Amino acid sequence: MWNGKNKAFTLSFDDGVVQDRRAVALFDSYGLKATFNLNSGLLGTDGKISASEVRTLYKNHEVAVHTLSHPNLTHLSDDDIAYLSEEDRKLLSKLCGYEVKGMAYPCGGVNNDDRVAAVLREKTGIKYARTITSTYSFALPQNPLRLDPTVYYIETDKLFELTEKFIASDACEPQLFYVWGHTFETENGAGQSWELLEKFCKTISRRSDVFYGTNYEILKDLL
Repeated sequence: MWNGKNKAFTLSFDDGVVQDRRAVALFDSYGLKATFNLNSGLLGTDGKISASEVRTLYKNHEVAVHTLSHPNLTHLSDDDIAYLSEEDRKLLSKLCGYEVKGMAYPCGGVNNDDRVAAVLREKTGIKYARTITSTYSFALPQNPLRLDPTVYYIETDKLFELTEKFIASDACEPQLFYVWGHTFETENGAGQSWELLEKFCKTISRRSDVFYGTNYEILKDLL
């Protein structure tokens, strides 16, 4: 399915924080691909990367929408959902030099529903949107605009358990291993660390039967 391979792996990180710089260097060193979900209205504020570095920093990866200002979209009107998402997409597209097509829903808790997904589909150019609901499986998404990831990377025991399972799988059918998080969680005592993240990268990378791609590279034929 992916260049003749039935297994695909991708990463997704939110908020455009300064720790992304170190994460990008780490992922590049292991040949891994990630999608970074940015709030264009918050770039350059405390702890965030600047707008001027977006194109160069993420050049080997994908940039996607996280809305202009990081609200919980389920609390907003249809018009506000469309504006905050589509304006972020347009601004990020200008910064990156290509059309941004993906998204990750901002905020914790219940941060998406069918209404929000319908607004994105009907009123924006967004083609897929990631939730924060872990499936702990490698199943392909049924609804790309409510795309549930495999696992949140601060769940380190589950992360490594699933990694070993994915590596061992013969994958007679297509399998997607989708890991998400925030790179600042390597430093805030949330359960991750740079050492654990590098151990994970070393374990999952350079597998001949795995396709490594950004979210869009992996999902584009399913959209």
